[in-house]
Amino acid sequence: MSYGTADSLRPVTLDDVRGAQKMLSGVARTTAMEGSRYLSRLVGAPVHLKCENLQRTGSFKLRGAYVRISGLLPEERAAGVVAASAGNHAQGVALASSLLGVRSTVFMPRGAPLPKISATRGYGAEVRLHGQVVDETLAAAQEYAARTGAVFIHPFDHPDVIAGQGTVGLEILEQCPEVRTIVVGIGGGGLAAGIAVAVKALRPDVRIVGVQAAGAAAYPPSLAAGYPVAVSAPATMADGIKVGRPGDVPFGIVADLVDEVRTVSEDELSTALLLCLERAKLVVEPAGASPVAALLSDPDAFEGPVVAVLSGGNVDPVLMQRVLLHGMAAQGRYLTVSVRLTDRPGALATLLGVLTVVDANVLDVSHVRTDPRLGLTEAEVELHLETKGPEHCTEVGRALHEAGYTVVG
Repeated sequence: MSYGTADSLRPVTLDDVRGAQKMLSGVARTTAMEGSRYLSRLVGAPVHLKCENLQRTGSFKLRGAYVRISGLLPEERAAGVVAASAGNHAQGVALASSLLGVRSTVFMPRGAPLPKISATRGYGAEVRLHGQVVDETLAAAQEYAARTGAVFIHPFDHPDVIAGQGTVGLEILEQCPEVRTIVVGIGGGGLAAGIAVAVKALRPDVRIVGVQAAGAAAYPPSLAAGYPVAVSAPATMADGIKVGRPGDVPFGIVADLVDEVRTVSEDELSTALLLCLERAKLVVEPAGASPVAALLSDPDAFEGPVVAVLSGGNVDPVLMQRVLLHGMAAQGRYLTVSVRLTDRPGALATLLGVLTVVDANVLDVSHVRTDPRLGLTEAEVELHLETKGPEHCTEVGRALHEAGYTVVG
């Protein structure tokens, strides 16, 4: 392989991916393939989960980073490497650099989760916090590369990175040779492109479906236009696939080899993350849960056996808490209602008695007495309830109405 700058747009081949697999032997784990009975029943065919959330550093990113840095010339290694990332790529570059004895500097947004900053430092990188969004961080890293001579390690837009990510595809074919459909999340496109190169070369009959968050879906308009198109202000909880513009190198591969790109909503991502935790006992970040979200949203659209790639598990605990509550609400298992009642002794106990009869678990209660919308003898009570599903939520609302309460939210 050649790894120079002029080579950055060369085609990625099956031989490149196989070479990357040899390079990664003893470095990246061959991650587990777990069956999912719940998803298999839903889809009507076997569904397997490729657990890259259990990879070293918690995501597939180590694969591409290690292959890219391994191929640097001695003088390039001596200059060190630099990267920009909100988390997964940062950790992949940091560990790969440490394993290879290369100095690394990683720029991260000021709002990056503290566990990801700490992990990146723990893997040996110098972390510099810059900017509020990844685009600002990226610009700072590129300026640093130009000023110092450090080699910029792009998270997805380089053939060596794509070849490294493609080793996931080789493992899928080895672990599930009967696979008919592979579902994988797409941000910039490096993982989907790498898997497509490997799989389509060996099994052109396998259908590859990419999944994007609806709020950061740059690939559908790009594929329609025939070239990468930037999406302004991408917004999604799935920071691992929150990319405003496809990479030039992966875009060409995705356009040629990926059969379909779907989008999923934030509610679907939340529900998928909750399902992975409850049913599969796997901690998965929202981006990693996107293939599961696609299966849940349209289970009849996927021919089995299906492999869903859980691309990462680096989820901030604070976000995890919010996402789990969001997922529970989407499933009708967490309900917030505001009720107006007469502000007198015993009124709250009477209200809670109604909820006890319908078996709604009260998690939190807050009173409002001074809102100008309220009458002199009124109070508004906000209730956070644990419920058992949409039908139970309807039953709770009906019980409150029949008891004479005014539900205002």
